[in-house]
Amino acid sequence: MGRVTTVLTEGVYFGEGPRWHEGRLWFSDFYAHAVKSVSLAGDMRTEFEIDDRPSGLGWAPDGSMLIVSMTKRQVLRRTADGQITVHADLNGLADFHCNDMVVDAAGRAYVGNFGFDLDAEIVSRGVENVIADHPKARLILVGADGSVSVAAPDMSFPNGPVITPDGKTLIVGETLGGALTAFDIAADGTLSHRRQWAPTWPGVPDGICLDAKGAIWIANPIAPECVLIAEGGEVLEVIDTGMNCYACMLGGDDGRTLFMLTAPSSLAHEAAEAPRGKIVIATVDTPGAGRP
Repeated sequence: MGRVTTVLTEGVYFGEGPRWHEGRLWFSDFYAHAVKSVSLAGDMRTEFEIDDRPSGLGWAPDGSMLIVSMTKRQVLRRTADGQITVHADLNGLADFHCNDMVVDAAGRAYVGNFGFDLDAEIVSRGVENVIADHPKARLILVGADGSVSVAAPDMSFPNGPVITPDGKTLIVGETLGGALTAFDIAADGTLSHRRQWAPTWPGVPDGICLDAKGAIWIANPIAPECVLIAEGGEVLEVIDTGMNCYACMLGGDDGRTLFMLTAPSSLAHEAAEAPRGKIVIATVDTPGAGRP
């Protein structure tokens, strides 16, 4: 029998970038152009809006918030008083929309991007053909000062990054590669020793989160499931999410609430039509760990 799930909230267009922060789950709602939050009581609120689709979220050491501005290919900074400025411009390195992000303890950020027009290619060629043959993308490192550089080239749709609790390993979901890829993190944030952490086929990783035993939950954007995977690829658990799952995060008071962000479709013209997405939760055995 599967783990019990509960719908925490509905009325989301397309939720991404979830982060548990100060007693609430913060997340981006693409087509509302808003960053929203929800408590475990289910009270959803809009924290602020931007003039683009927001995606990856994180917090710098000074408490300011970093937000990926997808189609403008920027990282925004929002200070405690609500002022929003451009922190970094990724247009020179990102070949299409920017997506997920993780912010390290020093305020550096690792940001993924599509690398190409995914929706157009899926519509014209189908998911399987796109997975089999697609342009690669660069994972981008944004310095604490807003400088940008290539963290890693030749990535198959870099998505869902996490940093281990010791700050020494970055694990990135390569969505179109059907794998989780790990790197060693140097003191200056540069990456080395690229290796496969785990294959995920037939599932693919969108958003991911790390637990305290070192396993990773992956949101599978091509199936209604969230999957717990051990290093090397062993599937430890599968949770039925009802609709395709695009992001996940461990949080709650004890870190054992798994938040799963779902929607009927990731295609922009379908997801933007109406807020049909949901956030589903389940209580799991092992709490979250590291920097999601």
